[in-house]
Amino acid sequence: MTTTNTEPKAHSHGLGQIPVSKLDTHGSHDVSDFPVPGGREEEWRFTPLRRLKGLHDWKGEADGTDEVTIDAPEGVTVEQVGRDDERLGTAGLPVDRVIAQAYSSFEQATVVTVPRALVADKAITIDRKGLGGTAFEQLVIDVQPLAEATVIITNTGTGVRAGSLDVHVGEGAKLTLVSLQEWDTDAVEVSQHNARVAKDASFKSVVITLGGDLVRLSPRVSYTGRGGNAELYGLYFAGDGQHHEHRSLIDHNLSNTRSRVDYKGALSGAGAHTVWIGDVIIGEGTEGTDSYENNRNLQLTDDTRVDSVPNLEIFTGEVQGAGHASASGRLDDIHLFYLCSRGIPEEEARRLIIRGYFLDIVNRIDDQDLRDHVMEKVERKLAAHE
Repeated sequence: MTTTNTEPKAHSHGLGQIPVSKLDTHGSHDVSDFPVPGGREEEWRFTPLRRLKGLHDWKGEADGTDEVTIDAPEGVTVEQVGRDDERLGTAGLPVDRVIAQAYSSFEQATVVTVPRALVADKAITIDRKGLGGTAFEQLVIDVQPLAEATVIITNTGTGVRAGSLDVHVGEGAKLTLVSLQEWDTDAVEVSQHNARVAKDASFKSVVITLGGDLVRLSPRVSYTGRGGNAELYGLYFAGDGQHHEHRSLIDHNLSNTRSRVDYKGALSGAGAHTVWIGDVIIGEGTEGTDSYENNRNLQLTDDTRVDSVPNLEIFTGEVQGAGHASASGRLDDIHLFYLCSRGIPEEEARRLIIRGYFLDIVNRIDDQDLRDHVMEKVERKLAAHE
């Protein structure tokens, strides 16, 4: 399957022909449609290409292996399908060379289907442990109309991984997707998450990135019906030398759609680097769209780097709400002083402030055990850099 769209769309507000969006990168399943990046391209300028272990100009053979365990409640189907399955590649096109390479190279894909009107009585869990090597993967989650489900994906182990996660949320359906990146310190992951949200459907994504040498995730949302709602939340904590990059795009291509994006990060240790790119497009001719995106970064040591870039393009005057915010900085000395003046030791005071900082993201996770697990991991990283 090869689909490409490289020509800029156009419209007119009486000012001549204007590109619809500079944010909506062209997409294709064909690797040859993407030049090998050199590092100066807008979509690659923050990513250390030398640490991708060849993914951006792949010429080798996929030799990676994983241990994958999927636990699904009754009524949910899990299938292994070949490249010719018509459900593959329909949620969104690859928008960079690595993801196109992954689409061209995978052999089998996993399709998880929540049938119409089924309300899953427990979370669907997908546990993946990388055992080394390089692998290209495709996962499809199809939540059919009026169904409700929670999917928890946990990534651990080592290796180099690239691929796409395609999510379909049917009319009136509800999906909560939690993705945890807890890779070993030498692992590399480049993934694109594509979500298509139907009429009156609700999609909530919670991305937790704590591990890996380099992790680059690109969540993207578009709508297939009015009344669709998407909420994207993220938590990341980069330690010594880690590179965590999150690049979200919300395409309000239909009227009366809603989105919220809220990502929070922390950095501690020499060479820790985080990148957040938040793109929102409110399309021409739409009405009643409501969008807001927010990014906050807490630099706990001086030898860290943050890049935070919110982008908003609006092509209509009929907007219910639209905005963005971004801020990066150190712990507030006033907060530390207040707690220390109440007899709380400084190290414990720092932990309390950071725990509170992350808590509104962690509380987006419904599972209490999982919330506790995430906070325990955060506190371990804090302790390692004190």
